[in-house]
Amino acid sequence: MIRWGIALWLAFSASPLSATECRLALALALDISSSVDATEDTLQRQGVAAALIAPEVEEAFFESPLPVAIAVYEWSGNFNQVLLLDWTVIETRADLVTAAYQIGQSKRSANDSPTAMGHALAYGSRLLERAPRCLFNTIDLSGDGINNNGYGPRTAYKHFPFDTITVNGLVINAADFEGEIDLIPFFQENVLHGPGAFLEIADGFKDFERAMRRKLERELRGAVLSELRP
Repeated sequence: MIRWGIALWLAFSASPLSATECRLALALALDISSSVDATEDTLQRQGVAAALIAPEVEEAFFESPLPVAIAVYEWSGNFNQVLLLDWTVIETRADLVTAAYQIGQSKRSANDSPTAMGHALAYGSRLLERAPRCLFNTIDLSGDGINNNGYGPRTAYKHFPFDTITVNGLVINAADFEGEIDLIPFFQENVLHGPGAFLEIADGFKDFERAMRRKLERELRGAVLSELRP
C-alpha cells in the first residue's frame, strides 16, 4: 500500500495524468483457433473466470485506490475477433464477480479458423484506443500455436499504435501438439512488446487457470515507480 500511495501521489501531482480514471487498462485475448478443441476452450474461459476471483488476484485488484479496467476478446483468423467483455472498470467485488461470470458463460464464435496473431493484436490496440484513461495499457495474448494467417505480431507493432501498450504472453504449451516446439521462442521473440513485458507458461489447458492467476497477479501488482513519468 505504501508503494501505491507514493505512485498515486506522483501520478496526480503531474498535470498530464490528473484526469486518470484507472491505473491499468487490461485486455485479455483468448485463442479460439482450430487447434483449440471444445474442452480446451471451456478450460480457457472458465480458467479466466476462476482466476479473476481467486483470493490473491482479487486482493491485487483492490491494492490501490485507483481501479483497473478490463476487457476480454477472443481471436483466431484474420477476421475472427469477437468482444466477450467490453471495458469494465472494476471498483467493487461485485464488478469483478459479474465480469468473471460473463466470461465464464460466453460461447466461442468460431471453430475452424487459423491463427492470426497480428490481427488479434491490431484489434487489441484499437480496443485500447477507447479504453478508460489509465496509467498503463496492457494486452495479454494467450495462444497454443504460432502465427499462420495474415500478418504477424511485428507487422502489427509497426503499423498500429503500440507506443504506450505492453503486450504480455501466455503460452499454452501442449507437449503433444506436433509442430509447435518453437512456440515459446516465437512468443519471446515476436509477441512480447514494451517495458517489462513477460511470458507466462501453462502446461497444457488444464494448467491454464493457474498460469492466468499468476499472470494477473503479476500484472496487477507490477507497476513500479520507475515506470511513472511525470
